[in-house]
Amino acid sequence: MDIIKDFLHNTGQAFLLPCILVLLLFLLLTLWEIGSVLIEYFWERRRVRIDMPALLRELHAGGAAQAAELIERSALLPRQRRAILAVLAAELPGAERTALAQDLLAAEERHYDRSTFLTDSIAKLGPMFGLLGTLIPLGPGIVALGQGDTTALAASLGLAFDTTIAGLLAAAICFLISRIRLRWYEAYLQATETLLECVLEEQRAAEEQA
Repeated sequence: MDIIKDFLHNTGQAFLLPCILVLLLFLLLTLWEIGSVLIEYFWERRRVRIDMPALLRELHAGGAAQAAELIERSALLPRQRRAILAVLAAELPGAERTALAQDLLAAEERHYDRSTFLTDSIAKLGPMFGLLGTLIPLGPGIVALGQGDTTALAASLGLAFDTTIAGLLAAAICFLISRIRLRWYEAYLQATETLLECVLEEQRAAEEQA
């Protein structure tokens, strides 16, 4: 039994340094994501001012012939314009063109999922590693308490609290960033889907009139 206990103790303590390094990495990545979301807001989000009803009316009035020009000079994001223009430029029958539009929309959704993957992961893993960093030092701390070594006990408790705070702080900030981005990206996807449906409808109407 002593061999097993020593093995478990040594194994648990061996994970303390990797756990601290992971938490430090989470904090650095959190700082990076704060800067990234601020840049995204000031350089992209604030510039997106789309009057969707007006743009839809212009597309309907101009028809398929002017759709590409209207989309090109719109205030849409570059990714949105590329997806819509790709459908407009595709010389495909109706069913294949609709399938292309669905595939491009799914690609946009995957792109936005990748954009929130890091912050979503930190939001989930941060508390876990924080708890791990809390429990590991408590073993030596309890041993130090039994031996009357208050200095070692204080150091162990200090490290335990610090890792908990680091994990929770990184998780909370990344969770907030993910929620903000999710709201933005849902609006982008909804706008892209609406415009793709409008463009497809105008192309079908032009084909019927031809």
